[in-house]
Amino acid sequence: MHFTSERRLDDGVLEREFILGEIPGILWTPEFAFTPAPLILVGHPGGLHMMYPRLAARARHAAAAGYAAATIELPGSGDRPRSSAAEQARADLRRALEAGEPVNDEIVDRLVLPLVDKAVPEWRAALDGLLALPDIRGPVGLSGGVIAIGIRLAVVEPRISAALLFAGSFVPRSMFDEARRVTIPLQVLLQWDDEGNDRQQALDLFDAFGSKEKTLHANMGGHTGVPQFEGDDGNRFFVRHLT
Repeated sequence: MHFTSERRLDDGVLEREFILGEIPGILWTPEFAFTPAPLILVGHPGGLHMMYPRLAARARHAAAAGYAAATIELPGSGDRPRSSAAEQARADLRRALEAGEPVNDEIVDRLVLPLVDKAVPEWRAALDGLLALPDIRGPVGLSGGVIAIGIRLAVVEPRISAALLFAGSFVPRSMFDEARRVTIPLQVLLQWDDEGNDRQQALDLFDAFGSKEKTLHANMGGHTGVPQFEGDDGNRFFVRHLT
């Protein structure tokens, strides 16, 4: 990991872009915080530059509570090399949604399982590099992104102590067994009217999680309509488990 740029934002947060191998990422650290600061990994569905305004807003909100926040680009997104198999699966998914047809398990498996297999080792490598920095420490929280990636990370990465997951993407049915192995504290956000999400599957997934402490926040509205107050609730969730 090496840093390629840095700038101080208007609220004092230090924003640094980095490269991990060939993977771009961004780290935000608060101006006033205990040093080193606990870390929150900020997930997203891919397209780091396109998602930047929302990611930066989430990171700055976390920084206001004293947390560092970091994200990396997903495989096959942004400027990273495309996978023809993933592009075909994504096209098949779009066709099914536009036609109002059910999205079958085969499409979900082709799209999501290879992404999880590639992305999770990259997130773990990023965590290695981030925790080696003098101004970052554990414990680590995970916030948002592709929920299937969050499931796998929660199972295999012992440095993640709590996760705030967004029930806004498809999950292969084979990963429900992994969800039963998740034991860390969870807070799950569900947009009740998310047109691109299977609400019943999201509820079934929440039921499957093996965590003794798990909370579901369901709000009316579509995929991008998460209420602003959920950011404050998310910070309070991480205060309970990271500080």
